[in-house]
Amino acid sequence: MKGFILSFRSEFYKSRKTLGFWASVILPLLIGVLLFAGFYTKSEKLLSLPPMMLWLQFAGAILAVMGSLILPIYIIFIAYSVNSIEHRADTWKTLFNLPIPRWSVYAAKFFYAVFLVFICLALFVLFTIGFGNLLSIVKPELRFDNFHMEKELAQIYFKLFLSSLGILSIQFLLSLFWADFLKPMGIGFICTIAGVVAATKGWEYSYLFPYAHPMAAISSMLKNNHGDPSNPLQIDVFTKDVFVSMAVALVVFIAGYFIVQRKSVK
Repeated sequence: MKGFILSFRSEFYKSRKTLGFWASVILPLLIGVLLFAGFYTKSEKLLSLPPMMLWLQFAGAILAVMGSLILPIYIIFIAYSVNSIEHRADTWKTLFNLPIPRWSVYAAKFFYAVFLVFICLALFVLFTIGFGNLLSIVKPELRFDNFHMEKELAQIYFKLFLSSLGILSIQFLLSLFWADFLKPMGIGFICTIAGVVAATKGWEYSYLFPYAHPMAAISSMLKNNHGDPSNPLQIDVFTKDVFVSMAVALVVFIAGYFIVQRKSVK
């Protein structure tokens, strides 16, 4: 465990000035600012909407693109950026020859990538809530403060996080062995397009394809509230696509460890 903590800390210090690290902060902030500006300038057209619909439109504008392209492409980029430091410096052999168990180095890199994705999605929750409430201050006629969906937003983005683990594990393993950015990126992009098509076209087995999971997670997030008007939003977090995503992440992570153990990584 000490080796894992040291390796995880090392990953933070190596990446804290890289684009991969700052993308986890800048991406949710930038999208939040753009959305805030859009709602601020178009506030006159939104005055007739009830508070719940305002929040659904505000949060849904982000989720509409997050689940289709932005989140998968971001994950592909993060998976590569965590390993690109060693690729550029050609330090894989040195890294795995350190007096630290190889599993600690491998696990620390993987969970650091998971950590960056978690931070990014957590910031999407915080910035969505923050900018929505800021609109209620600068544009009180929009009445954002008359409805609260903090719990639902946390559930939605937690579901997106779980649904992204399958993609992350696959892309992490691809970028571990390929120094060339184009190969894992190209495979990931093609699979993402295929996943979006499979999910949007309602293919019944799309839940088995990891690259369709973010889109499928959004499509399946609302569960039947049995006509309860007091709770119109009930988020179904643990759907079958989420379970498959976590299973894929676990299997690929374990397989990747044995591959790293047996393979000389240069």
